[in-house]
Amino acid sequence: MDKIKLIHGDCIKELKKLPSDSIDLIVTDPPYNLNKNYDNDNLSHDEYIDFSKKWLTEAVRVLKPTGTIYIFMGVRYISYIFSILEKDLGMIFNSWITWHYTQGIGKTKGFSPRHDDILMFTKSKTFTFNLDSIRVPQKYYRFINNMRGSNPSDVWQFSHVHYCEKGRESHPTQKPEALFERMILASSNPQDTVLDCFAGSGTSLRVCQQLERTGIGIEIEEKYIELIKERLSKSFVGFDSIDERMLRIPCDLNDPKIKIDYIANHNEWFLKNHTKKVSIPQQSEQCSLLSTFPQKKSQR
Repeated sequence: MDKIKLIHGDCIKELKKLPSDSIDLIVTDPPYNLNKNYDNDNLSHDEYIDFSKKWLTEAVRVLKPTGTIYIFMGVRYISYIFSILEKDLGMIFNSWITWHYTQGIGKTKGFSPRHDDILMFTKSKTFTFNLDSIRVPQKYYRFINNMRGSNPSDVWQFSHVHYCEKGRESHPTQKPEALFERMILASSNPQDTVLDCFAGSGTSLRVCQQLERTGIGIEIEEKYIELIKERLSKSFVGFDSIDERMLRIPCDLNDPKIKIDYIANHNEWFLKNHTKKVSIPQQSEQCSLLSTFPQKKSQR
C-alpha cells in the first residue's frame, strides 16, 4: 500500500489541500443524489448542483494541464455535470461512455434501466490516451487490420458485481474493477498519480495497486475507510470482471504459424490482469468464444 494514499474526510475540504496541477488522472463515482444510504446523496436539487460545482472546481484545479477526468453519473444529473465541466470550468469534452449491464432496477411501468454513463473530459487538447493498452480483439483476421485489436468504442459491457458474489463489498454502488482498469490504462501511465474523490468501496485504489499507479482516494464515511484498507490488504488473483470480447480470437485465423504466434500474444495483450486464459482453438471453434481455464475465486 506504499503507493496508495487513503484520506478520511470531506472531498471538498481535502481537495483544497492538494497542490494545483498535481494529478494525472481523476476517475470517480460521486453520489447520484438518489437518496441512497450515504453522505451527500439526499440533497435538494439546488444543493446538489452547488455541491457538484464546488468539488468539480477543486478537481479541475488539481488536475495537470495534460490530465483527464472520468465521472460516473446517473441520467438525472448528467446534463448538469456536463454543463458545469464544459461551460463553467472550460474543460474539453472527449467521450460520453455508456456502461451497459445485464441486471438493474426492475420496473413494471416504463422501461427498466440497464446502463450508467461515464463522462470523459480533458483539461487541454494534449492528453494521455494509450489505445494499445485497451484494444479488444478483432472479430476477423485481415492482414490490413491491427492485430493488437480495435478501439473498444464508447459502449462498454461489463457485468455488475452482484450481491451474491463472495467478492461483493458492503457498499451500495460497487463498480466492476475492469471498468476502472480500462480507464486507468487508457489515460495514465505507470507511476502516474490517479485520484478518486469518492473512494467508496475502493475499486479505483485496488486497480491502481495492481497497475503500478500512485492512487489517492478520499472517502468521508469511516466504515468505508476500514473496508478499503481490508480490501487492499488481500492477495490479488485477477480483476473481478472482464469484457467478454477479450476471450475471442479473429475468425478465419487459418495459418498455423500466425495462429500460434497470435495466441501467445493474446493472453499478454488482453488478459494480463485476469484469471481467464485462452487456449488454441480447433478449426471448428474459431468463430466462437475461446475455451477458458476454470475461473479462480477472486479475493478482493
